[in-house]
Amino acid sequence: MAGERDKSRPQGREISSQDQVDAFLAKVKAAPPPVLGQRGRLIFALDATASREPTWDAAMHIQAEMFNETAALGGLDIQLVFYRGFGEFVAGPWDRNAPDMLRRMSAVVCAAGKTQIAKVLVHARAEAQRAKVGALVFVGDCVEEDVDQLGQLAGELGLLGVRAFLFHEGADAAARRAFEHIARLTGGACCPFDRTSANQLKDLLSAVAVYAAGGQRALADFSRRRGGIVRQLTHQLDR
Repeated sequence: MAGERDKSRPQGREISSQDQVDAFLAKVKAAPPPVLGQRGRLIFALDATASREPTWDAAMHIQAEMFNETAALGGLDIQLVFYRGFGEFVAGPWDRNAPDMLRRMSAVVCAAGKTQIAKVLVHARAEAQRAKVGALVFVGDCVEEDVDQLGQLAGELGLLGVRAFLFHEGADAAARRAFEHIARLTGGACCPFDRTSANQLKDLLSAVAVYAAGGQRALADFSRRRGGIVRQLTHQLDR
């Protein structure tokens, strides 16, 4: 995978941040609307190894925003998943109350260890086999696993209708290619994640959560209140 050329990229042209945002919005547009009367379910997975400690607080704020924006729509059930240290992998309960999940996140201390993205994908697959999962959101900065295995798992997740939206922190090109590969196989998208883009990512993730919980009408209302990058999402859905 590391030496494989990404055929989806035009040769001789770098992919800009705006291109990445446009691709993200296009994938959300393609997602089916939620079934009326059913709460949406979203898995929020995080790399909690030592390198991610500086942005852990930003992830907590994003999580709270997702809860707040969907509460009035009947809510969205969100499951926190994270890995850290020597093989530690934690999947919390399905939460519909922001304070409960934020307490769990605030108790987590990042610890040095290898990535466990395969476990995240296997877990998401098992959850989707039990009941519909609208999306998997993953925030991480590197990949230390066999990319072919990750691709196989991502393909299986895609067949179950779970779109993976991956947010890549840092400048690891190999990790970025792997994240894009996983996103492509699930019908999801990959965007950069850093301190300077935290507010934009918060808006994008909140928009995805609002759409999963309340459909296009709820997203249009959210767009009128929030403006900015979220308006692009509404315009894409209106086309």
